[in-house]
Amino acid sequence: MYSHDTNIRVRYAETDQMGYVYHGNYAAYFEVSRTEAFRQLGISYKDLEAEGVGMPVGEIRTRFRRPARYDDLLTVRLLLKQPTEGSRVLFEYEIYNEAQELLTEGHTLMVFVSMATGRPVPVPAHIQAKLAPYFTDEETAGPLTPPKAPSDAPAPAAFLK
Repeated sequence: MYSHDTNIRVRYAETDQMGYVYHGNYAAYFEVSRTEAFRQLGISYKDLEAEGVGMPVGEIRTRFRRPARYDDLLTVRLLLKQPTEGSRVLFEYEIYNEAQELLTEGHTLMVFVSMATGRPVPVPAHIQAKLAPYFTDEETAGPLTPPKAPSDAPAPAAFLK
């Protein structure tokens, strides 16, 4: 398993009238986390695109447990719990505040595509090579599956604090 933390300070412009981070900004937080994790691994989105390979979002899910607010310092934890498969990679996220309270969970299923055709292509070998040391043989044996949606609902009272 691979894990990487990225810190993001909530800016005023990212909040809504209630003072919470606007829900649409979480996709951008996930993107910042993916980009920084890849950079730490020595993988460049810019170079990938120059090679003619894009990585659009095929699926996104976000679950809000507690609100993030203006000036909070967030830790966006990116987790790769499963190795890449075919043309896909599943990124999971946990967002914590400075008190280490879990605020948000989510995932994005990314698909590697040819920028010329828009069709899926295998995960580039150099990316597989960078990720391979983080996975055991048991982890590489199963199919790539997004986490199941949780059955428990977030406590509304958490948003009233």
